Amino acid sequence: MHLDHSHHGPAAVSADAHRPDGTRRALRIGLGGPVGSGKTATVAALCRALRDELSLAVVTNDIYTREDAEFLLREAVLPPERITAVETGACPHTAIRDDISANLEAVEDLEEEAGPLDLILVESGGDNLTATFSKGLVDAQVFVIDVAGGDDIPRKGGPGVATADLLVVNKTDLAPYVGSDLARMAADAKEQRGELPVVLQSLREEAGVREAADWVRGRLAAWTSA
Repeated sequence: MHLDHSHHGPAAVSADAHRPDGTRRALRIGLGGPVGSGKTATVAALCRALRDELSLAVVTNDIYTREDAEFLLREAVLPPERITAVETGACPHTAIRDDISANLEAVEDLEEEAGPLDLILVESGGDNLTATFSKGLVDAQVFVIDVAGGDDIPRKGGPGVATADLLVVNKTDLAPYVGSDLARMAADAKEQRGELPVVLQSLREEAGVREAADWVRGRLAAWTSA
């Protein structure tokens, strides 16, 4: 079950869309959301879906560990040199919105060392519904929530839910066990987001990350043609 509307939105082309040598840099997509919503699993699934057709890399953020990067390395979703970790040492939103220097350095190092790249996924540490990425760090952002967090999350809104370029409602397979109403979540998300796209996904089902991967392909096509 999903809401979409096949609306990818315009690809934002920032002032630093090109590298110093004049070539277009990789598209940067940020993934944020609450703790346990399935951000890292979604990143892993996107890597598996896209790695045979795109040159991509990942930056993960954790407060004091490199646990998310280590998970991706164990899962072998990409070669080790294409996965790097940032230890934020503070609230996750600080490193993706307020002081983005460590993340900027990480994405630039990946392009220099593993490039040329088409796409870099930047995964935030687990945060709250207000977490958003600086436009100086990413070109588009995905916000991941899950049904076990309560079916009232879309109705509560917040910048992450309301303004992210893509909202992913994850773990839909758990809805019958936690009493979440998927139709209500879909309707509330549409009310909060208007025409911005929403995907309801279960990574345990055959369709898995397919819709989110298609959305990424759409953003990349717009980015490269801009």
